[in-house]
Amino acid sequence: MTVEPGEAWLAEPVRRYLGAPFDLDRFAAFAATEPVLARLAASLNGFRPPLVPDPFESLVTSITAQQISLRAAFSIRNRFIAAYGGSVGDAYAFPAREAVAQARPEDLVALGFSRRKAEYVVGLARAEVDLDALALRPDDEVKGALVALPGIGEWTAEWFLARHLGRPDAWPAGDLGLRKAVLHFYGEEDTRAAGARFPGHANLAAHYLLLGLRVG
Repeated sequence: MTVEPGEAWLAEPVRRYLGAPFDLDRFAAFAATEPVLARLAASLNGFRPPLVPDPFESLVTSITAQQISLRAAFSIRNRFIAAYGGSVGDAYAFPAREAVAQARPEDLVALGFSRRKAEYVVGLARAEVDLDALALRPDDEVKGALVALPGIGEWTAEWFLARHLGRPDAWPAGDLGLRKAVLHFYGEEDTRAAGARFPGHANLAAHYLLLGLRVG
């Protein structure tokens, strides 16, 4: 596929990759009322978490990251993309769901996937669920539909809400990094309960806490 600058259909995916759907002005106004976020919002002014435009890509990305280091997950995904994604020069598109549906789990194992994750990804590609239609459903229904699929637990479903749909109240309480950030900034071990501090802004709060911990 050849892509030319200025094609109209690219506008929305690019906006999402740049995190444009997030309302930073409203978040800044809320953050000003919360001492920890007030400091983070000031030091990280303008930070917009990127959103993954494609639901299949978002879920596969999370599945590959389950219980391994980000470095290992990146390496496995890069081999997966090179094997099944279309390329233009040195650039590769993320593999289409239809292409992955034709793969066998053992093909993905050869790329570094665990057997179980390979089965999850191929199963997701072949599943009958309409992933695009999830955008029209409320948070609890999205989570319910996703966790009913093999290999998708609450952690993956919450990150789907946060990093694909950009839902304001998405709060991936089971994420190890977020648990560390909440403990560091608030001294609290109950990460899920801590999310109640940020009504209507939990998604951005989570990302600012994560980045704030990373950059000190």
